[in-house]
Amino acid sequence: MTVSKTATLDAAKPPRPARKDGADGAGEGGGPLQMGELAELLGYSLKRAQLKVFEDFLRCVAPLQLTPAQFSVLLLLDKNPGRNQTEIANTLGILRPNFVAMLDGLESRDLCARMRSTNDRRSHILVLTDKGRAVLARAKKLVATKHEARLDELLGPANRLALLEMLAKIAREF
Repeated sequence: MTVSKTATLDAAKPPRPARKDGADGAGEGGGPLQMGELAELLGYSLKRAQLKVFEDFLRCVAPLQLTPAQFSVLLLLDKNPGRNQTEIANTLGILRPNFVAMLDGLESRDLCARMRSTNDRRSHILVLTDKGRAVLARAKKLVATKHEARLDELLGPANRLALLEMLAKIAREF
């Protein structure tokens, strides 16, 4: 299911006052839409939560202009210097064409560099640049002190750990 950013943002806004002509946009039944079984579907709930988490992440790192996927790439490159782009893309579940485009963007901002592998000339290894390390350090601080701190406050430590374990189980075994 795809939800546009506009639809997501509109859903979070309070309802508008009714129009004088009676056309309030609520349809013939009036009132909020009934969610029915949709509210009980894990996939739907995960997607809604993901959208909210990503919106908050983007607000937190707005000065750095990083997406969650770009941040993930920089984190992996920091912990795994010299690994090839296929390994990084596969680990993050990013399709090759999308990953190449993302790397082009990161490389054009001088955050990472691709170098031919000395072991396999068909392969490129990836490294963070000095600027990439600096941007990552700033991003990690913003994410920890703002974004993750808000999630910790919302969930509490025990629920956070339980949620991480449940999500890891779904990713590993589903």
